[in-house]
Amino acid sequence: MESDYRYYARRVVIERAAAERALTAEARERRLRLVESYTRKLEALAG
Repeated sequence: MESDYRYYARRVVIERAAAERALTAEARERRLRLVESYTRKLEALAG
């Protein structure tokens, strides 16, 4: 099973790439908010 840390790190990469490909500003912002959320979770796990 994948650890939480690896999952969040993988999601950051996926969401950043999706933000770059987003067709609308709203979609890009939504993806970037997810990146921020996953980054905060990574930081919390790292202690």
